Amino acid sequence: MTSTALHSEVPPSNPPAAAQPPTLRSRLAPRLPSPWWLGWLGALVVAGFAGALRFFNLGQPDRIYFDETYYANNAYSLWEFGYEHESLDHADNLLSNGEGNIWTGGGDFIVHPPVGKWMIALGDWLYSLLPFGTAVSPEGWRVASAVAGVLSVLILVRLATRMTRSVLLGCTAGLIMALDGLHFTLSRVAMVDIFLTLWILAGFACLVIDRDQTRERLARIAEAGADVTTAGWLGMRWWRLAAGLCFGLAIGTKWSALFFVAAFGLLTVAWDYGARRSAGQRRPLGRWFGFDAVPAFSQTVVVAAVVYLVSWSGWLFTRGGYNRDHADGMAPDWLPGFVRAPVEALWSLADYHSRMMNFHSNLSSDHSYISAPWEWVVMRTPVLFHYNGDATGCDAGSCVTSVVSIGTPVIWWLGIIAVTVMFGWWITFRDWRAGAVLLAVAAGWLPWFAYPDRPMFLFYALPFLPFLVLAIVLALGLVMGAGEDSPRFAPYLRAVGGVVFGVVVLLTIAHFAYLYPVLSAYPVPEESWRDPLWFEVWVYGRDAS
Repeated sequence: MTSTALHSEVPPSNPPAAAQPPTLRSRLAPRLPSPWWLGWLGALVVAGFAGALRFFNLGQPDRIYFDETYYANNAYSLWEFGYEHESLDHADNLLSNGEGNIWTGGGDFIVHPPVGKWMIALGDWLYSLLPFGTAVSPEGWRVASAVAGVLSVLILVRLATRMTRSVLLGCTAGLIMALDGLHFTLSRVAMVDIFLTLWILAGFACLVIDRDQTRERLARIAEAGADVTTAGWLGMRWWRLAAGLCFGLAIGTKWSALFFVAAFGLLTVAWDYGARRSAGQRRPLGRWFGFDAVPAFSQTVVVAAVVYLVSWSGWLFTRGGYNRDHADGMAPDWLPGFVRAPVEALWSLADYHSRMMNFHSNLSSDHSYISAPWEWVVMRTPVLFHYNGDATGCDAGSCVTSVVSIGTPVIWWLGIIAVTVMFGWWITFRDWRAGAVLLAVAAGWLPWFAYPDRPMFLFYALPFLPFLVLAIVLALGLVMGAGEDSPRFAPYLRAVGGVVFGVVVLLTIAHFAYLYPVLSAYPVPEESWRDPLWFEVWVYGRDAS
């Protein structure tokens, strides 16, 4: 079952006398669950469920809210001009009414790269092509976020299935993330954090597939009778190239993706070294460096850099963007004309990036919902995206609609326990899955502690949520497989594991359902609106008395 795969790389402490040593193939590349279509069916069902939650009533609130005031506006200007454009002071009202003539002035200074906004714009355009779609509408500027949320759930199911070799645990991972309130709310608003999460998760999934395929190639070399201990080049690593593409899109959404790219770049070459050692190569350093590490840098870092640069094409190949003419006339005269223009464009782009970095370095705010990184995992200060105390649609005389961007607390609190378990598992057995999850959580969380004076918000934690979920399902797999080495107690321990699994799933479902009205702008009576919001800080943020 689930536990067999989880323990496949951890030798039992007292193996039975008749036990056969694991084959090279079983050590390098344990087989995926069969039949293959079952895993895909489960993934599609869970993703369909996530989609139903996210697309239902997507147009509510029926106006621009929270940071949509920036991102929906910027996305629309990218589609119109190729760069972000200044807009009228009442642009939000115009957009909410479906009016697109909101422009004034020239190029606008924007402090995040353009990929996420291009995705919002693409979603709005595609939605407008549907028989029931309209251009410039709440559903239009939010549909890309909803699609990204569904795709991230689908990818997580497939990733967790591959890492645990269990369809049940894979589908459980997707279900848990589908029912997280933070993921849910950010899948229903025109902001870019859901795209950042999607591309980081997709890049990591590509690296895990690459890991499996590389180890499979080593196993095939051995089965073919060749000397695997001297194997060098293992073929083109297309999945690692795809990871580089995803990482470039992630950086092109928000620069914070750089922390993940650095961590995962080191992780993938560490996996390569481990694979060669597992295959019996005693001194693999030279082959690893020449055939794995150097190409890995090109396939991830260089590819990501190229993709990032291409993401600025709209700004580079037009003339109206902010700071676009900064370096005009600064290129040396001896350069040919066809070289001078791109040199000046890149020079202007570099200066623009310097201004963006200066903005982030000196950013300050007294926002009520600012939170420190340590607060994120305990869900101390969620963000009130939307509140309307004059809503209609409920039986009571006074109704409220709200969007409180809060993670489902039971998921995050269990995640703390699960990460602790992963740390102990990695320290004890050096299991690659535990190490990967710990590294990903660290990459998404720990760097923020270096900026104590910068204003930060809970939704900055979204990119490492999938890895918290992976920690939970890996820990569940361990609990469900307890007793494998003690046949006398195995039935009882597995029964306990099954109960724990059921309790975790039911608690997740129940807690999300309890929070749903305050997550989804669903009208509720004013007197009961605060019932799911247990603490004052969940309502008023830092203004709580």
